[in-house]
Amino acid sequence: MSGDGGGAGGGAGGGGLGVSVDKDAGVAVLTLDRPERLNAIDLDTAAELVAAWREFRFDDTVRALVVTGAGRRAFCTGIDRGVAVPQPNSPYMVDDPLATIGPKANDLWKPVIAAVNGIACGGAFYLLGESEFVVADEEATFFDPHTTYGMVSAYESVYLAQRMPFGEVARMALMGTAERISARRAYEVGLVSELTSPGGALAAAVACATVIASYPAEAVQGTVRALWQAQEATRAAALAHAPQLVSLGNLPDERQAELFAARRPGGFRTR
Repeated sequence: MSGDGGGAGGGAGGGGLGVSVDKDAGVAVLTLDRPERLNAIDLDTAAELVAAWREFRFDDTVRALVVTGAGRRAFCTGIDRGVAVPQPNSPYMVDDPLATIGPKANDLWKPVIAAVNGIACGGAFYLLGESEFVVADEEATFFDPHTTYGMVSAYESVYLAQRMPFGEVARMALMGTAERISARRAYEVGLVSELTSPGGALAAAVACATVIASYPAEAVQGTVRALWQAQEATRAAALAHAPQLVSLGNLPDERQAELFAARRPGGFRTR
């Protein structure tokens, strides 16, 4: 899965995820590599993410990681709308293919930095929410489309609530596709820690990861674990309720599809 090299590139599995490792720097870059689908995550890509995070738990040559998206149009737009996910006929059981795509869900406690270009929306927040911090270029935008299409924003809102003021999370979740948050606004409210010029997010994130990877790994990983321990109880309790909220609040798939088909591209404002 990994090899020597600088920036993002190469392939893993079925091509939905690119992985490269700079062993001299101790930095790995994971790239969602489906630009023709705005880096939406299908089941193969979800499985590749899980496998990558878990493999890096055992690779001591990698001490810091960056996750990004291929191309300039999008970091990630969540789950691919073409994916069919059969659900149990019970409000107490929900199969979410994105629930385990993040590093923390896979017990990886090495620092992960997200480099955001273009659109980050919906299920992208599973990855942003489990990164230590986010670097974005000035053209990045963030939004949560769930309510527009008759879905509950549960997991996404929980992850965002760990990083942003309550009112900002509520506004993003409830405004749906009517509003996008600019990179500047995301920086102002704490979702993004650094802004770069267009196309510069990956290089800036790799530069940060290289610095962090140069420090003693034991101290770095202990610090990562301490940071997450500070909010883990609240996050775990909130996520425990998410499956039932999704099951009870989501419209049937066919009704969601009707709403999605009726969407008006470009019918939003950016703030």
